[in-house]
Amino acid sequence: MIYLFHGTNPAKIRSKAFQWVQATRAKVPDASYIRIEAEDLTQEALANALQAQGLFYTKTLVLLDDPFLESEAGELVLEMLPALAASANPIAILAPKLTAPRLKKIQPHAAKVFEESIIHKKPARGFNSALVNALGAKDGPALWKELIKAERAGDFPEMLHGLLHWKARDLMQKGSRVWTPSEARALSRQLIELLSDSRNDSLPLSLALERFALSLRS
Repeated sequence: MIYLFHGTNPAKIRSKAFQWVQATRAKVPDASYIRIEAEDLTQEALANALQAQGLFYTKTLVLLDDPFLESEAGELVLEMLPALAASANPIAILAPKLTAPRLKKIQPHAAKVFEESIIHKKPARGFNSALVNALGAKDGPALWKELIKAERAGDFPEMLHGLLHWKARDLMQKGSRVWTPSEARALSRQLIELLSDSRNDSLPLSLALERFALSLRS
C-alpha cells in the first residue's frame, strides 16, 4: 500500500511525511519501521522491506526517503510500483519536487496522495498613477495606451472608469493648468454619461473608454 508525499514545498511535505510516520507508529507501537534513503535503495533492500515483519506485529512501516535523488533508485521505485502497491506493508514515498511524469506514474498505484506546494500569488496591482496622470495631462494617446495596458493586465473596465472619474472630481476640487474648472465639470458629467450609456447601449464599456481616450484633445 503506497502513501505518496510530494510537492514544491520540501520543508512542509517532509514535515507532513514524518508526522504521518509518527502518528502511524503511535497507533501501532509494536510495528517495525524502516527508512531507506536514495543511496541505500537497492532491489534487494526494497524486496526485504516489502516482506519485513515485526516481532510482535505482522506489518512493517517503510519510508522511502526521496528516492528520486538517485536516478537508479528512482527508476527502481517506478519499476516496482505494482509490488509496492500490493504489499501488506504501508510504503510511504517521500518525493519533494516530484516531476509531473513521475507523479502521473505513481498516482494510480497510491492509496493516498499528500501534497504541499508553494502557492505563488499574483501581486496586487497598486494605484494606476500613469492612467490618471494621462487624463490629468489631457493626453488622449497616452491614456488610450494605459487603458489597453491595464486591461491586458486584468483590470476590469468598471475599475478603470472609477479611477478616471475620481481624477475628474480631483481636477474639479484642486484645479489644473490643463483643465479649466468648467472643462473638469464637463469631464465628470461625460464620464458619468459614458458609464450609463454603456449599460444601455451595445458598445461595451472597455470600447467606450478607448473611444473617449482617443477623443481627448489638449
